[in-house]
Amino acid sequence: MGFFLLTFALSWTCFSALAVLARSAPIGVAGYAVLLLGTFAPSIVAVWLTYRAEGSAGVAALLDRILRWQVGARWYLFAVALFPAIKLAVAFTHRVLAGAWPRFGNESPAIILIATIFSTPVQAGEEVGWRGYALPRMAARLGFGRASLVLGAIWGLWHLPLFFVQGEDYGQPFFVFAMGTTALSVAFAWLYVNTKGSLLLTMLMHSAVNQTVGIVPDTLAQTGNPFSLRAPLPFYLTVGFLWVAAAYFLVRFSRIPAAGRPKMAV
Repeated sequence: MGFFLLTFALSWTCFSALAVLARSAPIGVAGYAVLLLGTFAPSIVAVWLTYRAEGSAGVAALLDRILRWQVGARWYLFAVALFPAIKLAVAFTHRVLAGAWPRFGNESPAIILIATIFSTPVQAGEEVGWRGYALPRMAARLGFGRASLVLGAIWGLWHLPLFFVQGEDYGQPFFVFAMGTTALSVAFAWLYVNTKGSLLLTMLMHSAVNQTVGIVPDTLAQTGNPFSLRAPLPFYLTVGFLWVAAAYFLVRFSRIPAAGRPKMAV
């Protein structure tokens, strides 16, 4: 609980300050520095709490998982391909339901791949906190399935102040967005468990999601009301397919006996 309280206090202070500043002027260098501090808050808090409880050795063990790259090639494929596959499923479903293809993004696959690679290290700002620190501790009490659902809802709520930042808002209904992060959290947990706690792989997946979301754009200006439920069909289809995948992973989690679950240092 302390981790979440401290993370929200630091992140929401930064995000709220940015929302106020953005009303009077475009976001400048100082504004982006505040945004970066708020974004990195989960991992800053995780490292600090780990140091208090376990000292330098604990911090080293936590951060060592950022470099845990020796996992099966299929998990690299899973990390980079799951969300693009969902977006393609959205496109085909849209074609069937609406009788027309949805709007596609203009980014080339090469640019998306390069952006995913270069953005991966930045995701340590969140993943060390969410998946490195919080997830294994929650799973010790709830199991990975239920822990991933609770963490996903918290992760979604964490984004809320950003929906009020002009120029940085998500252009999506917040409540449905949070449902999407909850489903994504289950997929992240599945990847985490099957790579024995590799944060590098969850960072890669986080980056891939961010960089491929525009394959089938699904944003719509919310005109200052993030609690509106107005959104294009591709957005709801994306969330729906995320939950189809999440349901599969949750069933798989439930079939793993407690004794067979990987033991990870927390």
